[in-house]
Amino acid sequence: MRNLTKYIILLFGLWILLQANNLFAADLKQDEDRIISLNEFISLAAHNDTVFEEILIEELTLQYRKDLALPSRDIILGVKADYDFFLTQEREDPDGTVSLDKLFPNFGTSVGIAYSSSTSFNSRVNSSEFSVAISQPIAGNAFGRATRLQEKIIGVETEVIKHQVIEAYEDYLAEIVMAYYDWYSAYENLQIGQSAYNENLKLLRNIEGRKKSSIALPVDVNKIKLQVLAKKEKLIELKQEYEARLNFIHTAMRFTVGGSLMPDEPKMYQGLQISFERDFGAFWKESRTYKMLELLKTKTSFEVDKEADDLLPSINLRLGYAMDGDDFEMDNDEGMVYTGLSLQWPFFDSVDRAEYKTAKINLKKTGLNTASTHYKLFRDIKNLSQQIERERQLIETGKEKIDLAQAVLKDEEENYSYGKVTLNDYISSVNVLDANRFNLIKHNTQYQKLIVEWLRITDKLVGRKDIY
Repeated sequence: MRNLTKYIILLFGLWILLQANNLFAADLKQDEDRIISLNEFISLAAHNDTVFEEILIEELTLQYRKDLALPSRDIILGVKADYDFFLTQEREDPDGTVSLDKLFPNFGTSVGIAYSSSTSFNSRVNSSEFSVAISQPIAGNAFGRATRLQEKIIGVETEVIKHQVIEAYEDYLAEIVMAYYDWYSAYENLQIGQSAYNENLKLLRNIEGRKKSSIALPVDVNKIKLQVLAKKEKLIELKQEYEARLNFIHTAMRFTVGGSLMPDEPKMYQGLQISFERDFGAFWKESRTYKMLELLKTKTSFEVDKEADDLLPSINLRLGYAMDGDDFEMDNDEGMVYTGLSLQWPFFDSVDRAEYKTAKINLKKTGLNTASTHYKLFRDIKNLSQQIERERQLIETGKEKIDLAQAVLKDEEENYSYGKVTLNDYISSVNVLDANRFNLIKHNTQYQKLIVEWLRITDKLVGRKDIY
């Protein structure tokens, strides 16, 4: 039994050590380099970056726009109560009014019900009154026409804002995707810079060995030292550039875990075929941009109609019933039905006329702006397609230049070893290869950023289904 207890204690101790080792291993794993693909980066940024949430939260206010801008359709209760003390008469009486009012904005109809009881100096009997009144506009805002126009305007504005929210989301997404490309570019440049620095250190050691063997001159050693220092200086700049790009990536992801991040070669938009003729035709017919332009034209057209309605006089048809009597129970009551018109017609009405004229000008201005925007988009998208094609051709040329530069460097290295060329020729070949490598990365990055810009400007980078 004692041996069994020792065995159990031993197993328990081993289990504790194993768990501690696993936890330690997990901590080590957190500090390892983590490769983040473009897809994963977008997903993490969209989930963690509060800028995205700040953009989307704008839509939460849209559900209240109509309630804030249109006349209230609530039932309004009014209560007024007094207690009267007569100084020259030995009496005191209550006095009060209760009313309910309701507006039906879409029809312009207002309904009011009121009951009041009041005292009089000349009579010791309270007088009471009950009334029901209906008011219906038949000219300005006739049967709620202006209100319905305002509701349509608000509806169009709401749709425009929804599109603008997606546009803002898309713009920021394009910004962080391009930041990833810049990060990857900085990482690749850093690798080339580190490799160039290491290769030149090896060359320095080789030249120093050749000098000891009296094959190389001291000036050759100094030339290579200057070359090494130049590569070191470039490497310091590349490291700083990479750290700056990495800081943006950390911020977008809200990265707080230990360890460092490394980019992966972005392949999300590789193979995307760009065709100006095909894509611009689809963009013209289906894009958010053109839907927004049409919505703005519709909105200004509604505003013209509403301002024209405001020029009409305010004429209300009134219909009501009133009954009054004595005391609160309305004894000796008498009733009356009435109908009539109320009219308000400002002479000259310079303000409303100015607003109407301005609305008509804005409608014409919107039409002109839509036409101008169309041709501007046509120009910008065509230029963008040409820039993409240019970068594609430069990438192909850059690859050929690297192949040739590598071949030249190989030959120059051999020629230098046999003394056929000077050290300056060899150093020049090294620098030409490095310059072409950096140049290819620049054009690759620019090409991919232009593809993202193409998707953004043609409204294909983000759709509503991608956000919600």
